[in-house]
Amino acid sequence: MTIRATRTVAALAVLGLGLTACGTDAEEPTSGADGTADGTTDDGTTDDGTTTEDAAAGDSSDGTVTLYSGRNEDLVQPVLDAFSEETGIEVEVRYADTAAMAAQILEEGDNSPAEVFLAQDAGALGAVAKEGRLLELPEETLELVPETYRSQDGDWVGLTGRARVLVYNEDAVSEEDLPTSVQELTEDEWAGRVGIAPTNASFQSFVTAMRVLEGDDAARQWLTDMAANDPQIREKNGIIVADVDSGAIDAGLVNHYYLYELAEEQGVPAEDLSAALHFFPDGDTGALVNISGIGLVGEQADGDAQALVDYLLSEAGQTYFVENTHEYPMVEGVEPDPSLPSLDSLDVPDVDLNDLDDLQTTIEMITEAGLL
Repeated sequence: MTIRATRTVAALAVLGLGLTACGTDAEEPTSGADGTADGTTDDGTTDDGTTTEDAAAGDSSDGTVTLYSGRNEDLVQPVLDAFSEETGIEVEVRYADTAAMAAQILEEGDNSPAEVFLAQDAGALGAVAKEGRLLELPEETLELVPETYRSQDGDWVGLTGRARVLVYNEDAVSEEDLPTSVQELTEDEWAGRVGIAPTNASFQSFVTAMRVLEGDDAARQWLTDMAANDPQIREKNGIIVADVDSGAIDAGLVNHYYLYELAEEQGVPAEDLSAALHFFPDGDTGALVNISGIGLVGEQADGDAQALVDYLLSEAGQTYFVENTHEYPMVEGVEPDPSLPSLDSLDVPDVDLNDLDDLQTTIEMITEAGLL
């Protein structure tokens, strides 16, 4: 690895995730069904006799694809099963936290068996792409996704859109008292009332966006002030939403779709929960719309890997995410959940998702503030 890659791996490991640990949307990484890395021999040929160069060109196929997933098995496995049923291509998955998967890809380098990386956020994809570990995607794949939600270098695309919100308990917080900016959450009024998940990739990307928009000094000050305001630290966004709904805490910074996840768990409509969503106005950093996204990893990625990317961007794949996760689709023609405000109507901050790739500095800042 390069010195920069080594430092990035070390920064990701600061979260306590290591290369096999659990965090948000995490499971211990598991190897492929045959227990081997990827079926590649020492001379660079695969089990079917093709070279890694052939695979990189997307012309080869061995009927399997190795996916490193930073999204959890309960969420992702059903759509992967549908892909396998339709195409006959088996997907061998390693599940772990997005940060852990990114670190593992960088640690493994050219020896990584990963062919596809599915990440919770653009920052992790950018960190891996920065080290040259992602391949350029075909133009026809890139054109499916708006420029705002794909890599400017063409090496990753968004699969779903995820809006940052403040989830709040309607019995504890009145609408007129809702903050207009995340900056207000460091004030005395909110002391001890706000849940955050510092180990979560979406929180880290939000902090990175603050660094991009307002500068490192401003982001560092917000983290310091937030840490001094007795934040309610939770491991996952879903726990924050559940605690807000139960009244254990008054509010929390999360992604929008966790409210719908809780409603489904409880078997009630989202509007029947005590928790509700507040979308920050006026382009506030707290209104960041990030993506879950995907990229092809290394020279071993073949036609089967590209087929998986294409399926997840197809109408069937996008509809799965809309109906099962309530995230925003990335592909034109697929309708979003009608209970959500349209993506175009959200007043989001003017930040390029390609600029969220400096996870190392962000994690260092979060740690120095005492939030990790």
